[in-house]
Amino acid sequence: MKVSLNTIRQYVDFELPPVTELVERINQQLGGVEEVIDLGAKYKGIVVAKIVTCEPHPDSDHLHICQIEVGNNPEYAKFKIPDSNFVQVVCGAPNVHADMFVAWLPPGATVPASYDKDPFVLDARTIRGVKSNGMLASPAELAIGDNHDGILEITVADLPPASSPRRRGSSSLKNTSWIPNQVGNDSSLRPGIDFAEVFGLNDTIIDIENKMFTHRPDCFGQLGVAREIAGIHGQKFTSPEWYLSIPEFVAGDGLQLTVLNEAEEKVPRFMAVAVKNVEIKPSPFWLQCELVRLGSKPINNIVDITNYVMLHTAQPLHAYDYDKLRGCTLGARMGRAGEKLTLLNGKNYDVTEDDIIIVDAEGPVGMGGVMGGGNSEVSADTKNVVLECATFDMYTIRKTSMRHGLFTDAVTRFNKGQSPLQNPACLFQALNMVLELAGGSQAGAVADLVSGDELAARIQAHEGVLPQSIMPQFIRDRLGLGIKKYDMVQLLGNVEFPLCEDCGWDPEDEQDNNEELHINVPFWRTDVELPEDIVEEVGRLYGFDKLPRELPQRSMKPAPLNVRLEMKRKIRHILSGAGANEVLTYSFVHEKVLKGAGQDPAQAFRLGNALSPDLQYYRLSLIPSLLDKVHVNIKAGHDEFALFEFGKAHRKGDLGEDGLPREYERLAFVYAAKKYPHAAFYAARQYVEMLSDSLVYVPLSEFDSSAHAIFEQLSKPFEPKRAAVVFDGEQFVGVVGEFSAATRRAFKLPEGAAGFELFQSFLLKLAPKQYVPLPRFPSVTQDISLRVSIATPYADVLASAESALDQLRTEVQLLELTPLGIYQPEAGQTKTVTLRLRATNTLRTLTDTEVASYIDSIAETAAKEVGAEKV
Repeated sequence: MKVSLNTIRQYVDFELPPVTELVERINQQLGGVEEVIDLGAKYKGIVVAKIVTCEPHPDSDHLHICQIEVGNNPEYAKFKIPDSNFVQVVCGAPNVHADMFVAWLPPGATVPASYDKDPFVLDARTIRGVKSNGMLASPAELAIGDNHDGILEITVADLPPASSPRRRGSSSLKNTSWIPNQVGNDSSLRPGIDFAEVFGLNDTIIDIENKMFTHRPDCFGQLGVAREIAGIHGQKFTSPEWYLSIPEFVAGDGLQLTVLNEAEEKVPRFMAVAVKNVEIKPSPFWLQCELVRLGSKPINNIVDITNYVMLHTAQPLHAYDYDKLRGCTLGARMGRAGEKLTLLNGKNYDVTEDDIIIVDAEGPVGMGGVMGGGNSEVSADTKNVVLECATFDMYTIRKTSMRHGLFTDAVTRFNKGQSPLQNPACLFQALNMVLELAGGSQAGAVADLVSGDELAARIQAHEGVLPQSIMPQFIRDRLGLGIKKYDMVQLLGNVEFPLCEDCGWDPEDEQDNNEELHINVPFWRTDVELPEDIVEEVGRLYGFDKLPRELPQRSMKPAPLNVRLEMKRKIRHILSGAGANEVLTYSFVHEKVLKGAGQDPAQAFRLGNALSPDLQYYRLSLIPSLLDKVHVNIKAGHDEFALFEFGKAHRKGDLGEDGLPREYERLAFVYAAKKYPHAAFYAARQYVEMLSDSLVYVPLSEFDSSAHAIFEQLSKPFEPKRAAVVFDGEQFVGVVGEFSAATRRAFKLPEGAAGFELFQSFLLKLAPKQYVPLPRFPSVTQDISLRVSIATPYADVLASAESALDQLRTEVQLLELTPLGIYQPEAGQTKTVTLRLRATNTLRTLTDTEVASYIDSIAETAAKEVGAEKV
């Protein structure tokens, strides 16, 4: 954001400090200064001169010998013709003639267009036998526009207006017009006056980093920055009357114009007015210089006026050629699939349904809030124009800009959230300037389409953001500062945050108390929404560097442990202690990763501005991200390993009460081995049981997932016949198992690959395992094989065995069952389940006879409950 100190001086009522001090203050309290540009040095020495005589060069068919009057400055005496008051310059411009005022660059001056690159310093030299002192410059050589066709001709109309910089009378409209005058020079055009001083180019430009103003829409205009500079210097600022008041537009006729707004949710306010019989020409030179100083460039008088108002107020405007608008219509609506639009940059764009577009009666004529269309631009042949001043939804503009790669001055301002309450004042000033600088007359009433009753009421009352109520102590507590209430009010009042009329406190009363303040937030501060925003304003204006350097007092009582962090720490300790490795993958995945896991990409959120082509979707579960890392580790020579990750998953359609996508926090695990002699399912399940030994497992093929939408995508990578749903006794908490053949092919997984994914909400409920000391006496193990019907589930056999041991377990008698295997003959009707009993007594050594009695008890109970036969 380029800030002109000459412009700032016209808005403030105090003397600015030296530039170095001002830059330091801006850095501390407003924004980071990227560069300070001494514009005056670029135009140093250039003089307004008058051509007295202009004769053809005797040795050239295009050169002219000019004698120019340069005033009475003693420094130029050495360049004057002997016994004459004139300086001789040879000029080749086709438009040079006597009696014209020009910009003379004397010997020793630097051509401004070369100043920032390879400075070209002029001297006196002989051109085809005739001495020439310096040069007469073109607009391009002066770095004001791109015109190389001839030298700059300065007329009285090119001088800045001599009236007040804040307002200028106008007979055509019922209010004051505004053409700021950066110089305030009342002198008439005459030779010898300083070119830079006349046109405000003896300026210092401070370039402030745009990111510092991301949340400040008002600071993208000179007016807003001037207000802030006054505030950080403790000076009261009052916005110009034309900006605060509601203008009174007069009626007009001559052109029919229908104005529509079919995108009311995205376009809160849409204003437009037609002007007839305008003359399209270059802007007065003072206006061209204004644009260049503020970082823009001149195009023609109409476009320059819209840019000039924008650079001062931060409100973008646009002008359309009325005769190019089909059906005498201008409006805003959302885009339609299949529509195409050619913009002012000459490129074609495919419109989407999420873009705001400006249309006439037949189709698009511009990208709303971004760039105008090539089929409606103002050109040299334009006779009638339509001025548009609208407010667009900041989020929609930001997405449109990113989607199409369009980054314009309008986007920079609209995506910060401009206030719709400033539109009338800005349109009024632009209209006034058009009538004064381009001629013509207003050709119809001003259309003002407002969306929503709330905004309409605010416009009617000319109210800004909702008032904020705040206690002075609230501010003190958060700043750690004992600032008085009176000082708070003064600081806020300096930047036009007045007290509400019903506040009940006299701002002149310096008595300090803690009575509540009711503060009116000005309409241009759309970023102020919370009491904390008021605290920030007070702190910034007071100066954060002035806050006491004391640590805030706080209790020494240790903060309670974060339950979720503690849970993750413990699980990390368990899994990593068992040989697993934690990984951290992106929450975004490629479409092929989702499809490889059998998941539906249509169920996943797609990113509009992906970090890379490989990261297009939010993941539906964590398992695919881990599977994507298995093959690369196998290739790297790791024959057996385990990976786990804590992360989040999302699913389209699952929204919370706040309308935002729900975040499902999960723990995912994958075990992989090139050679694994047993079923990999049990390897993965073993890790689950390290976390909890009180879970129930139901075959995935027998689980009805119709009532559990979240379960559908989670279970896709698993083979239903070799996986199980995990229950905690009340509800399912995850899935464990081997992966389907399709998933193994897609991710090039080895045969020994299995994994699980559990909900973190379940893990939070896990009670920490109590420490059990190792027994002093040896354990005794013995196996038992039970033959049962092929239809008897293994889970029933295990449950019956456990029920038998429950009757035998005591505090000193530790009995554990471990499954060893299931044998089932190919043609048989029975299967054999083998279990291993591990028995330990904490007080003595057990005998084989005692262990055998435990085995017999298991066999008897299994025979009764599941018809088992001990083998």
